[in-house]
Amino acid sequence: MGADAGASFLSLEDLRVRFSDTVTIGPVSLAIERGEILALLGPSGSGKTTLLRLLAGFERGDAGRVSIEGEDVTALAPARRRVGMVFQHYALFPHLDVGENVAFGLEGKGEGGRGKGEAVSEALTLVDLAGYERRKVQELSGGQQQRVALARALAPAPRVLLLDEPLSNLDPSLRERTRRELRQLIKRVGITALFVTHEQEEAFDLGDRIAVLNAGQMEQVGTPEDLYERPATLFVGTFVGRANVLRGAAARALGAAEGQVVLARPEQLRFGHAGLSGVVVERRYTGAAAFFLVTTDTGERLEVLAPPDGARVGERVSVGAARVLRFAENGR
Repeated sequence: MGADAGASFLSLEDLRVRFSDTVTIGPVSLAIERGEILALLGPSGSGKTTLLRLLAGFERGDAGRVSIEGEDVTALAPARRRVGMVFQHYALFPHLDVGENVAFGLEGKGEGGRGKGEAVSEALTLVDLAGYERRKVQELSGGQQQRVALARALAPAPRVLLLDEPLSNLDPSLRERTRRELRQLIKRVGITALFVTHEQEEAFDLGDRIAVLNAGQMEQVGTPEDLYERPATLFVGTFVGRANVLRGAAARALGAAEGQVVLARPEQLRFGHAGLSGVVVERRYTGAAAFFLVTTDTGERLEVLAPPDGARVGERVSVGAARVLRFAENGR
C-alpha cells in the first residue's frame, strides 16, 4: 500500500444536485491532482459535506460526472469507487478492539485470513499505531481514535481519501499539532485527499489548495496565498482572514471609483496617511503589534494593525491604505 496504490486523480464536471426550488449545489467543476490535499472550506450550509458525500457515492447528483483516474464512477456504488472515508465522529465500534475496527473496513473487499491481518497491521503502521491491534477504543486518546479511523479508511488501499471535519472532535489545544501530523501522514502515504472544514486556519495548515464554497457555488479554488492576497470575490475576501469593507464615500476616500466596494486588510491600513479621519476607540495588544479599532467621522469602524505604540485610545487619527482590493457592488 505505497504511494502508487494510494495516489489518484479526481475530477468533477458540472456536478449538481437540487434539494428544492431554492436549495441547489453546483454546477461544480474541480480537478484535483494526484497526491494533492484539497480543503473544501465554507460556512455551515454551504454544501461542503453534501459534495463530499456525492464524491463518495452516498448521494446521487442530478447532473454531472465524477471521474477517478480517468474512470467514470458517477453511477458506481460507494464500495466500487475505492474511496476511503473518515467521518466527523469517527464511527468507531466501542465493542471491537482497534484491529477489529480497522478490519471492518476490509469487509467485502476479498481480504481474509492472513491477508486481512497483514492489511490491518500495515494500515496501523502507516498511522504510527503499530502493535495497537488488541487495544480497546476507549483506552485511546481523541487523536489516537482519529488515527484508527484513518487506518480503517486506508486499509483497503483506496484511490482517494475523503475526510469530513477530521479535527472537530479534538480539544482545541491539540488541533494545531494534530493538523501537522495529519498532513505529514497523508503526504507520507501519498494518497490524494479531500477534506471538509469550516475553519480557515485548518484549511490553510492542511490543504495544498483550498476550494471555497458559498451557498452551493464554488467561489474560488487556489492556494492559501491566492485566497488571502487575491480573492476572486468579496465573499472570499471577507471569509478568509480579517477584512474591512467600505462602500460609498468611505470607499472613494481610499481610492475606489463610483460604485466600487473596497476591501482592506488591517495590515494594509496606515495611521497618518490621507484618507479617513476618526477616533481610536479600542486597542488590543498582541505582542509585536496591536489591533486598533477606529470609528470614522462618517460612522465606519476600521480595524488597523500597527505597532503597539502606533496610537492611543481616544486619539484622533487619519487612516489611509497602502493597498486595497476593489470589487463591483455585486462582490465580483
